[in-house]
Amino acid sequence: MNKNLQRAAVKYFLSFVFLCSQTGCGIYSFSGTTLSPDIKTFTVVNFTMGTAGGPSNLPLTFNEKIKEYFQRNTDLKLLPTNGDLQLEGSITDYQVIPQAPTASDRAGVNRLNVTVQVRFNNNKDETKNFDQSFSFYQDFPQNQTLNQVEAGLIPRILDQIIQDIFNKAAADW
Repeated sequence: MNKNLQRAAVKYFLSFVFLCSQTGCGIYSFSGTTLSPDIKTFTVVNFTMGTAGGPSNLPLTFNEKIKEYFQRNTDLKLLPTNGDLQLEGSITDYQVIPQAPTASDRAGVNRLNVTVQVRFNNNKDETKNFDQSFSFYQDFPQNQTLNQVEAGLIPRILDQIIQDIFNKAAADW
């Protein structure tokens, strides 16, 4: 009886694997992207700093993080120019905003907010193009200065913005 159970389990497993391999369609992948199979490359035109404030290396950090994210989550090849997908834009807002006022008219929490304007061109399907702002923030206690927390907040903010851009560009959400 035990051997029959093992054979049945193996049979169902192999059937499942075969079925999964046969049902793949051209625009689905396990990374969640909905990119057409004819899209092979992408280009990131260097994002610029379009606002005062923020670290001087913020655009460079953003450029490298978005390239890395697309490479890690797709099979697309990065090209310096003329990719099938093109991303460009600028960091348009970088500011600390007081939040949660206290009885003494001081902010209980401060919020670092970053906004990135993105122009996305899909050279294979122009209906997917967009020009949109993406924004995210992280709060920090008022008893800490931006200099004390900035190095820890920026990566989390940029990671979320890049994930949102990726979802809009590659996952069509």
